[in-house]
Amino acid sequence: MSQTQSSPVSPPTPQSAKSLGAQATTAVRTFFISGFGTALEFYDFIVYGLAAALVFPTLFFPATDRLTGTLVAFAAFGAGFIVRPLGGIVVGHFGDRVGRKSMLVMTLLLMGTSTFLIGCLPTYDNLGLLAPALLVVLRLVQGFAAGGEWGGAALFGIENAPQNRRGLWGSFTSTGIGIGSLFGTGVFTVMTLLPDSELLAWAWRVPFWLGGLLVLVGIIARCRMPHDSVNKDQAPRVPLLAAIKRHPKQMLLAIGVAFGYNTIAYIGSLFTVTYTEERGYTDTQSLLFQVAGSVAFMFAAPFMGLLSDKIGRKKVIAGGAVIYGAFFFLFFGMVDSQVIFLATVAFILVNLVMAMPQGCIPAFLGEQFSKESRYSSISATYQTGAALGGGTAASIATALFIAFNRGSLGIALYSGVACLVLVVCVLGLKETYKLPTTELGEQP
Repeated sequence: MSQTQSSPVSPPTPQSAKSLGAQATTAVRTFFISGFGTALEFYDFIVYGLAAALVFPTLFFPATDRLTGTLVAFAAFGAGFIVRPLGGIVVGHFGDRVGRKSMLVMTLLLMGTSTFLIGCLPTYDNLGLLAPALLVVLRLVQGFAAGGEWGGAALFGIENAPQNRRGLWGSFTSTGIGIGSLFGTGVFTVMTLLPDSELLAWAWRVPFWLGGLLVLVGIIARCRMPHDSVNKDQAPRVPLLAAIKRHPKQMLLAIGVAFGYNTIAYIGSLFTVTYTEERGYTDTQSLLFQVAGSVAFMFAAPFMGLLSDKIGRKKVIAGGAVIYGAFFFLFFGMVDSQVIFLATVAFILVNLVMAMPQGCIPAFLGEQFSKESRYSSISATYQTGAALGGGTAASIATALFIAFNRGSLGIALYSGVACLVLVVCVLGLKETYKLPTTELGEQP
């Protein structure tokens, strides 16, 4: 009986080994520019959100009871979302017309400066109403910067990725969100180990000062990134208007995707801190729950992006939304058990499920639009949805918590509606993971 011999596998040639090494280096460099830069920016963002939940009600809005003060502090947090679409439109316009690099450096610089200055602000006891007014102004600057940051960072990953790895490379920004959340929550956790008098007197400022200084690292990295090739002759005079004319359906559905996701994300990452405190957990315990969740999110996001490269974006995003909507009803029961282990597992699971859509959304939305107006398209749509959803999520959740006599049913139902919006809008967009990069946005 004849036997077929398999030919031995030849070792990689020096040229192929060099090529593999170059690709790995490019991936690491891309992650540092898009993912790590976003991590620094989201660190600043999450630090403000945690301060709004933990110390700002006392320091800047002391004329109300604790829960109402939290509601007002979250409303100030939401003010930053109002200008995020403006930041997305303005920065996206110049990102399409001038290039990604200069815009990504500018947004990081704005975020770092405003964050550092928040740490320097006098409180209500020193300046009266001027103190919360200045806080809101700096929050608006943060929001403007964040509006232009996410889209550019996501596109840098997508547009430099191998064709079959756009989901993974696009998820670098999502991984950065997990890193920034982990670091920001970790720093605030350390601060809460101090006596409350020290936390309120000076320690709350340290995370803001540290964030402002760390942003310098990201700026150095982005100043060294390669100049992107933007053809000013091919770019539309007003890229956003060109995108609206060419992709009206995609623009509306992308806003819906961003609305649904940001609603559940900011409830899951910010309001839950307030909820655990209202259920009797300490500040430190609440933040440690978030740390555990951030670690889970950080590792899950790139896996979900890679999974979407294998089976498609829509399956992972819609599947994650359905699971999240169902699980959130169980989440509150696990936290209400007052068992530390169960509460920790609840935060880990909710972040794992939250990473399913977030790991894929950067690539999925970026792939819907043509290159000459892609920065404007993804920034304007995502930030509009983020303003409508994420900017109101924590405040609405707190109001529902009050309206339902400190019960969780209203919040769970609200999250379920947001998940439904996310699923419907995702299913209305086209699947893009198999399209060649050069053909993205060309399909009707």
